[in-house]
Amino acid sequence: MTMIKLGVFVVLLVFFLAGVVTLSQGFIETNHTEKAKVWRFSDIPSMKFVKFLGKGSYGSVHLYRHTTHDGSTSFIAAKSSSDRRTIQREFRVLSQLKGSPRIVRVFSSSLHEGLDRIGNRVYEIPMEYASAGTLSSFIRVNKQLNDSTVKDFTRMILQGLVSIHSHGYVHCDLKPGNLLLFPVYDQQTSTNHTYELKIADFGLTLKEGEEESDNWKYHSPYVGTPVYMSPESVRDGTVGKALDLWSLGCIVLEMYTGKRPWSEVSFYDLEDFLGEDKKVPEIPDTVPSDARQFLDKCFAVKPEDRGTASELLLHPFLVGDDKKIADDTTAPTKRWRRMGIMKPPAKLEDSVIKTKALKVKMISFKKSLKLKIPPPRPPSSTFVPVH
Repeated sequence: MTMIKLGVFVVLLVFFLAGVVTLSQGFIETNHTEKAKVWRFSDIPSMKFVKFLGKGSYGSVHLYRHTTHDGSTSFIAAKSSSDRRTIQREFRVLSQLKGSPRIVRVFSSSLHEGLDRIGNRVYEIPMEYASAGTLSSFIRVNKQLNDSTVKDFTRMILQGLVSIHSHGYVHCDLKPGNLLLFPVYDQQTSTNHTYELKIADFGLTLKEGEEESDNWKYHSPYVGTPVYMSPESVRDGTVGKALDLWSLGCIVLEMYTGKRPWSEVSFYDLEDFLGEDKKVPEIPDTVPSDARQFLDKCFAVKPEDRGTASELLLHPFLVGDDKKIADDTTAPTKRWRRMGIMKPPAKLEDSVIKTKALKVKMISFKKSLKLKIPPPRPPSSTFVPVH
């Protein structure tokens, strides 16, 4: 009987302690929520929502107009996502690259945290607004870009990659849709003569060699077309700086032709081309000879043969007769006069990503692709600002 009473007492004690722990956890979580600074740009009186700009790899971007006390206005692009881990990672990378003239700027020392209309927790990064849209929309309007424009844009991309790679990162998602254009105006005539280019969307950025990261995870069947990925990244899932240089080659080719790489390949035949060592995007004869040599370097089968971003800046394709200083990112506006004047998107709507539903095709490959894609992650109730 004594043993039975002792057993009952132990059971009751366990339930009591479990209840205390639960209440304590609830109290701690409640206090943390009350202490958290919960607000979004839409909550600030001086910020007015203008429009939805588009969606990136894991979040959406909205445009806000900021009015100061003296009546002056400016625009801010706020990237928001419920995926705390990914947006926190992007903010950390952008903070480390702050000051680089070829990387999109952020306007805060920490992430902004708030709630959406239905109470879900979301996080925001305030960034500079690219009124000329993306390189993707620019190519869509202008089709084939002239030689001088291609060279200037290529130089700016490489300058950004030098900054990224010098910090030990690989962008992993370099493509025209992630390259932002900012108009450069003539101070005397107030007319747009050319554009500054900056790299954006660091949601998939990884440290070099970070193969087994939780950020990347293989899914089968693969959704979409990894047309900007290098053979080794598709075949082996490896992350190296040479991946970004292959992607750069795809972008340069697209600027010259107005078409995506592998455009001559049927969508359902891509499996035979992705991951094959000897398969490279077709370079048409219309591409200038110096550009062809540059592309051959970017599309080298062995990653180590592609060189580095700093070395490519000194390639004859970019240096040419101008003898331009490779890392000159602070030259005066006159530096850009030699670029041909290209048409900006006809409407503001053309300068942002279209909001129509994306038509996604599903492919079931015969053999596994080792391209790793970051899965969406549920939002967390705890957030620590990143400085």
